[in-house]
Amino acid sequence: MIKHYPFQQIGKANHGWLKANHHFSFANYYNPKRMGFGSLLVVNDDLIAAGTGFPAHPHRNMEIITFVRSGAITHKDNAGNKGVTLAGEVQVMSAGTGITHSEYNLTKEPLTLYQIWIEPNKHNVKPRWDSKVFSDNSDTVNNKDTVNHTDKASLPLLVSGYPNEQDDALFINQKARIYGGKVKEGTLFNHTIEHQAYVLASNGEFEIIDNQQVVLMHKGDGAEVTKQQVISIKAISDAEIIIIDAPA
Repeated sequence: MIKHYPFQQIGKANHGWLKANHHFSFANYYNPKRMGFGSLLVVNDDLIAAGTGFPAHPHRNMEIITFVRSGAITHKDNAGNKGVTLAGEVQVMSAGTGITHSEYNLTKEPLTLYQIWIEPNKHNVKPRWDSKVFSDNSDTVNNKDTVNHTDKASLPLLVSGYPNEQDDALFINQKARIYGGKVKEGTLFNHTIEHQAYVLASNGEFEIIDNQQVVLMHKGDGAEVTKQQVISIKAISDAEIIIIDAPA
């Protein structure tokens, strides 16, 4: 089953320096029907103005993932971690027993990102932060021949809570996976779901197809996929796609 949430229908907040689009209830946006999706609690599609950002603030017992879509974000926390995460890169933070951090756009250009919060399966762990430079994914899922050979294509794994996948992905304290990458127009591929999935249209247009539905996704849209072990995705244009597979 696929439930589509067009960009125009998700929560909006304009703070001047920050324009936020909330897929689930967050801060001043409250929707009793959108209180998260299982262990996936927050998906914010943010635009942060140049020279601004989030000043130091605390978190506890949360897995916080940031996927930078354009620009660069500068991280600093009270555990001594510092780093700059660029477009197409991902950072993760396990808040655990408690961490205070800031996130700033110190460039002269706007910053766009997805902020993703997942409830951990282990509480009060030692706080940690990590980031990873993934290879350019634009050639990973781009073969138009995959229209008839879907087994040849897949989205790269970016984040995982499974220890045997730590060599290829950033680790979080939850049995969840986040996939993401760029696909070329005309590409068709299958994607396996272990739990339930939330699909984000970071850019472009694509179709999500299951046994009974075909849903057209536009930039900024979200979609819940439940009771489905495999979906097909067809890129209508060049697109960037993120899939969050997390426990219910």
